[in-house]
Amino acid sequence: MSTQIADEPGWRRRRETASLPEVFSTVKIPGGPWWRRLMGFLGPGYMVAVGYMDPGNWATDLAGGSQFAYTLLSVVLISNLMAIVLQALSAKLGIVTGRDLAQACADHYGKYTNYLLWVLCELAIAACDLAEVIGSAIALQLLFGLPLLAGVLLTTADVLLVLLLQNRGFRLLEILVITLIASIAGCFAVEIFMAKPVWSDVLAGFVPRPEVVTNPAMLYVAIGILGATVMPHNLYLHSAIVQTRAFERTPEGKREAIKWATVDSTFALMFALFINAAILILAAATFHVAGKHDVGEIQQAYQLLSPMLGAPIASTLFAVALLASGQNSTLTGTLAGQIVMEGFLSIKLPAWGRRLLTRGVAIAPAVAVIALYGERSTGQLLILSQVVLSLQLSFAIFPLVRFTSDPAKMGEFVNAAWLRYTAYTVAFLIAGLNVWLLIQTFRGMIAG
Repeated sequence: MSTQIADEPGWRRRRETASLPEVFSTVKIPGGPWWRRLMGFLGPGYMVAVGYMDPGNWATDLAGGSQFAYTLLSVVLISNLMAIVLQALSAKLGIVTGRDLAQACADHYGKYTNYLLWVLCELAIAACDLAEVIGSAIALQLLFGLPLLAGVLLTTADVLLVLLLQNRGFRLLEILVITLIASIAGCFAVEIFMAKPVWSDVLAGFVPRPEVVTNPAMLYVAIGILGATVMPHNLYLHSAIVQTRAFERTPEGKREAIKWATVDSTFALMFALFINAAILILAAATFHVAGKHDVGEIQQAYQLLSPMLGAPIASTLFAVALLASGQNSTLTGTLAGQIVMEGFLSIKLPAWGRRLLTRGVAIAPAVAVIALYGERSTGQLLILSQVVLSLQLSFAIFPLVRFTSDPAKMGEFVNAAWLRYTAYTVAFLIAGLNVWLLIQTFRGMIAG
């Protein structure tokens, strides 16, 4: 399916094909009152939000809660606010220009720069997929006793689910994602109820404290939380899937679409905030108060939850949420891979081919490391995946902020001065923190 996108002064060349052409403008926006129109736009934000609660985030949240109680909840909150800003810009880029971020980069930069950006983005998607593979495999092991290596290999089967859902319509895919998010939230709501945290301490944890910066150990975990929050492939994904809505491609229609898409992503990211905060609160209320300050592994948390909470179902709920988190992330990872390959290189692959390629790249290192070093190596693999993501992140953020701040590209929808300064501040802050985290991680590897 193609769409005619008019030449615009700020873009180097014209693009005829829309993002995800098979589902472009397939979700109708109903008429009537505002709440019905809002319902038509709800969905893309929740598909993006799953990247903020994938298994790669769990280790940092567990470590933060078990070591420092509720103090780092302020970092979770700040990270989420940064994500809200960046995802709103991503949605605006797609709605206003009719291009996703990958297409926008291809239009603006030269051939070799685009090849570099494409390679970096593919590495980031593979790294994220690696965390999802390991997370899903760990959940299968915890729930059913399946060997970790077998669980990793079994995750290739989810390509069939993705393919089936894509063929049935984009709205069905969104419904499944929202259902899985609700399942994760439900599991942690029950866990928090059983953990009985001190709510006054929880609320106090959302207030930033100086020791987050002055305590080196706390700062290290805090930067890990920040670095694992904003996923680069989410920026490419969001700018594409907002174009599935059949809004009017007029200034008024775009203005309304930006408004409701921003509401959608903001609400969805609040769910991600709840889940990340819930993991940290659970670790603080269960492990920290009992003097267990070194719980950072998913398997370790699973083994301790039931005996410490006195409820056999506690560990099971934790593993179910982990499995839902891993599977949710694989669905959106497939779409992100398709968007990036088609946007940067104009290469089209069948959905099953794209999925198998991405999953194969993720499975290969997981299988090799587990086979050579055993199941204890999964923690190091999760850390490695986050390091790779941190390396690529700035290469997605800075083009996004630059494009949406350029009047020649955005016209009347260009970022206001306050938003432009805020976005660049977030971009430089995330870049600096990720570089620092990268240096510290390599130092730790060398010292270890």
